[in-house]
Amino acid sequence: MGMIINAVRGIHVLVPRNMTKAAGFYNTLLEKDEPALVVECLNGYRLKEKMPTNLGDFKTPIGMVETIKAGSDITLVSYGSTLRLIEQAAKELVTVGINAEIIDVQSLLPFDINHDIVKSIAKTNRLLVIDEDVPGGASAFILQEIIENQNAYQHLDSAPQTLASKPHRPAYGTDGDYFSKPSIEDIFEKVYAIMHEANPTKYKSLY
Repeated sequence: MGMIINAVRGIHVLVPRNMTKAAGFYNTLLEKDEPALVVECLNGYRLKEKMPTNLGDFKTPIGMVETIKAGSDITLVSYGSTLRLIEQAAKELVTVGINAEIIDVQSLLPFDINHDIVKSIAKTNRLLVIDEDVPGGASAFILQEIIENQNAYQHLDSAPQTLASKPHRPAYGTDGDYFSKPSIEDIFEKVYAIMHEANPTKYKSLY
């Protein structure tokens, strides 16, 4: 993804988390005279979704993020199929007293034109960007956009961090995904470590 967004500047790069969101992007694009790349997530084809009754009418806005879950302790930013792992991790984090806000980027180019992510960080004061791209790829691009262009640094009480895939060639198959890309356990532990550093008395070390 990092290679794509730096090689196709000038066109939209859209990253829907499921096929319903993808269909919404296609409906939006069919009314515009603008080039775009819609990156459909492979795992999206493996999930069952409720069929929209207005399949050819509803639209997904370009350049706007969506808050999937409201929270108060940390802002988790991602896109594509990784979001379903984050949602599951967020449920487990609630059991240890961590209420995470989850934001779906939806569109990498353009990126968060309303600066809604920084509004979330102003509330939570912490940020973790998660994706399954290579380290230094799209997550680094997102982090730069948030910290430098949205000036989110002024709201942070903890160092902003990223969680991407391991720096090796991904193994084949579902087990390869688990060991190569962020898992639910990886997300849980990363978030907990950030909260532990911020408040070690409340969030005891896991190890």
